Amino acid sequence: MDADALRGLLFDVAAGRVDPDDAVRRLQRLPFADVGLARIDHHRALRQGLPEAVYGPGKTAEEVAVVVAELLEGGTGPIVLSRADKAQVEAALAVDATGTVLGRTVVWRRAPVRSERVLVVTAGTADAPIADECAAVLWAHGIDADRLVDVGVSGLHRLLADMDRVQDADAVVVVAGMEGALASVVGGLTSAPVVAVPTSVGYGASLDGVTALLGMLASCASGLTVVGIDNGFGAACAVMRQLGSRRADAR
Repeated sequence: MDADALRGLLFDVAAGRVDPDDAVRRLQRLPFADVGLARIDHHRALRQGLPEAVYGPGKTAEEVAVVVAELLEGGTGPIVLSRADKAQVEAALAVDATGTVLGRTVVWRRAPVRSERVLVVTAGTADAPIADECAAVLWAHGIDADRLVDVGVSGLHRLLADMDRVQDADAVVVVAGMEGALASVVGGLTSAPVVAVPTSVGYGASLDGVTALLGMLASCASGLTVVGIDNGFGAACAVMRQLGSRRADAR
């Protein structure tokens, strides 16, 4: 339950459209619902502005289905299942077939479309799966991200050919492996918030993304936000926090 949903519930009770006992039953799910295998945090959107998501790895398909069912029943706003395998996707869709499958991400109850322009930039095609995850989570929260692919620093002219898209964006996510230099380049070319995602893509000295992570953390482009290695989900959430709770614009 987020602030708008709580406010609406209170208005409905005051207007007589919702029985007070029904409202109490709904509020009893706050701050969390204990389903045995997990405690579902229905209060998170009210506290943080973003609802709890479901992380697939480490859970059985049946456990994923239980958590998704509870979020659908007791929560508001978008529900995101991330990094799901085939069995988890099938089990979750058996609970509610209206979910939209975007690669390994499934989204239910997409948020209203927002007007902010977010650009997701990848250094190479091998970085695409992490960028896909980021774009899917942004989509869940109402952002149709623009994508700029394969513009790494070994061929910088490819990025410079699309500078208008970089400079017109309200926020930019840079997804890069190897030495992670693309984040510094983009960070020096736009005043918009830049979220850098190091990936585990690269040869031996890339150390499975550690080199890119350290390079992004040490960037001379001031004010970069850096998330963990391969964390496309976290990058999308960082963007949403930076953009804030602006009113969504329906298309």
